[in-house]
Amino acid sequence: MSAPDVREKRRWWRPELGLALLVLGLGVVVVLGTLDVSAAASRLGLGPRFFPTLVGGAMILIGLFYVADVLRGGRGDPEESEDIDPDAPADWRSVGLVSGVFLGFTALLNLVGWIAGAALLFFGLSVALGAEHKVRAALLGAALGVGTYLLFVKGLGVSLPAGGDLSGIVPSAD
Repeated sequence: MSAPDVREKRRWWRPELGLALLVLGLGVVVVLGTLDVSAAASRLGLGPRFFPTLVGGAMILIGLFYVADVLRGGRGDPEESEDIDPDAPADWRSVGLVSGVFLGFTALLNLVGWIAGAALLFFGLSVALGAEHKVRAALLGAALGVGTYLLFVKGLGVSLPAGGDLSGIVPSAD
């Protein structure tokens, strides 16, 4: 073994371990957060705890396996795709735009409601990530906003914010 290999084996803290612990910790937070949820089950018999508990449990399991792998010497392989240049600088403009779109969505959600908020979210993300056809992105955003609203409200019986002026127009879960 060469000198860098020996140093790598001795160094137990690596970014992979940080990510593994983050996944594990988020899984625990999700599962603990679902313990406070109390509501009746939907028409399908699944309550509002089912999917968050399933996702949180999967995150805990994956996090545990990932921590064990990293501690046994596992490493993240560098991306070998032809579309990725590992030496290219980070695109902080896109990171800022995507973060701004998400923050805007959370700030406007209760004010404009799910349909308009989700439509703006999907449209904003597509534009921030380089969509060339803005009209198509807007139409798809609106369709996704309406579709996800109907899926959650009508299909799963979950209430989503209708927004200030949309409460009489948008169908409710009742």
